[in-house]
Amino acid sequence: MSLLCAESPGVLDLLEGAGLELLWHPALSAATGGEVRALLAQVESGALPLDILCVEGSILRGPNGTGRFQMLSGTGRSMLDWVTSLAAKARHVVAVGTCATYGGVTSAGENPADAVGVQYEGVEMGGALSRDFRSGSGMPVINVAGCPTHPDWVTETLLLLASDQLDQAGLDGYGRPRFYADHLVHHACPKNEFYEYKASATNLSEGGCMMEHLGCVGTQAVGDCNIRTWNGEGSCTRAGYPCINCTAPEFEEPGHGFTETPKFAGIPVGLPTDMPKAWFMALASLSKAATPRRVRENAVADRLVVPPSLRKPKS
Repeated sequence: MSLLCAESPGVLDLLEGAGLELLWHPALSAATGGEVRALLAQVESGALPLDILCVEGSILRGPNGTGRFQMLSGTGRSMLDWVTSLAAKARHVVAVGTCATYGGVTSAGENPADAVGVQYEGVEMGGALSRDFRSGSGMPVINVAGCPTHPDWVTETLLLLASDQLDQAGLDGYGRPRFYADHLVHHACPKNEFYEYKASATNLSEGGCMMEHLGCVGTQAVGDCNIRTWNGEGSCTRAGYPCINCTAPEFEEPGHGFTETPKFAGIPVGLPTDMPKAWFMALASLSKAATPRRVRENAVADRLVVPPSLRKPKS
């Protein structure tokens, strides 16, 4: 559903323009039943080349490693079996969404179905495919993480692969494409002025920074969500909800509520990436002392209540 929100051009026009033929997708393709079985058989035999295998959703290995909790209807075979077989034929393998990349929400809790990602189980390599798996291109699985993933992250990855411009150097340490994973959600967040002054919201309806009290981890989470935005204008933090780091493995079990900030001695446990604790404490103290009235009052209001001061131009 997220991918279908790709705009200007739409996803199907974009793939066609890049010379990418969509062989089959369970929700987008007309082919069903025997047609799909025949197509899969052609790919499995090598008669039909498979340039890119995209996998959505976690793979269930249960019960007892058989994968039979998750069968591909009409084939008598598990998704685990199909992914293992088709991945061996593909030039590239792309996991789409955090369930497919690292297990995601479906792997939370006791995980009785043994849900895993395509090549990762949480932060560890070795999911449905082994840690040593490499596709026909010599690449590991490309992890387009996000819950949901941004449509442009998917299409840009496919376009880069189609033009042979994505190699292993273009992936970060968790296999995510660096064109979006080298950014933080914090970058271009509209609440950054509040963050700079440590002017914090205490309720979700308020305008201030959500890091100190409301669980926002945008200063630690990778993603260009506030640069690229969603549907041309939105993001979680722009909509007033904290970033929950959905592009990361094991984000689904932070050990506390998503809208809670764990603290030790009044200091948030999860500090911004690359910032030593002592520096943060010193900066926060100075920032709070220097907070303008406009920023301080707007931070705890549900709308802008104090506009910027008017200044006369110097003569």
